[in-house]
Amino acid sequence: MNKYELAIVLSSKIEDDDRTAALEKVKNYITTYGGTVTNVDEWGKKKLAYEIQKMKEGYYYFIQFEAEADCPAQVEQHVRVMEPVIRFLCVKPEA
Repeated sequence: MNKYELAIVLSSKIEDDDRTAALEKVKNYITTYGGTVTNVDEWGKKKLAYEIQKMKEGYYYFIQFEAEADCPAQVEQHVRVMEPVIRFLCVKPEA
């Protein structure tokens, strides 16, 4: 099992319930493909470095998880098409 971190920026225009549902959906994708979520850091609403889709702010989340090597690619396929996700990045932290 490898350790990964998935950074997600969600739209600031969605409601709290929808944001929570989107985060749960991402965590569900991770567990569906054999991963285990170890930690979720919520940074809250932050200003974006540059305007994306006419938005200047977004909600930042960092999800740490353990999974096999093929899991991140499968999770990214689903996260890429999620409506409230404006940016995402999955990395394998250095040991």
